[in-house]
Amino acid sequence: MKRFYMDRFIDTIEWIAAGFIGIVAANIFIAVVLRNALNYSIPDAFDFGRLLLGILIFWGIAATSYRGTHITVDLIWANVGPKWQRAIDVFATLVLLFVVTVQTYTLFDKVRQTYYDNVLTFDLRLPTWPFFAIAWAGDVSAVLLIAIRTYRLIVQPETMREPTIKPVE
Repeated sequence: MKRFYMDRFIDTIEWIAAGFIGIVAANIFIAVVLRNALNYSIPDAFDFGRLLLGILIFWGIAATSYRGTHITVDLIWANVGPKWQRAIDVFATLVLLFVVTVQTYTLFDKVRQTYYDNVLTFDLRLPTWPFFAIAWAGDVSAVLLIAIRTYRLIVQPETMREPTIKPVE
């Protein structure tokens, strides 16, 4: 039962990241079509694109960090046995957890400072701190997912194995 809730939480974060990919793509597509076809520019399209891309990056970190699908160098890992592979995975995940936790702490300071400085978009004069806060929430999600990954690597390593595809007979 506990595993079910963790997996649903993980899947939800991955779907949120996927949703932001769609939002960024739609923003770019609509802005380009309107600019080229109708000679019309969406107010703050550039600011929205820039801020949404930042959100996408931090939610993408959350999605890729749990699955371990980010860029890796497996030169040593591929040439050692399963016991050492697991040790390398645990060490690398602990380092990642530390780095992303520090990043989350410093990003919160950026959210706070953006709020207090009342940073606004160029055209519509909208506050930018909510975009920073949503990006920070993605970073918090990354910390949570990396902590879950670390826990599972140490306590439940069988849950971290890729499912094997059985041939159809």
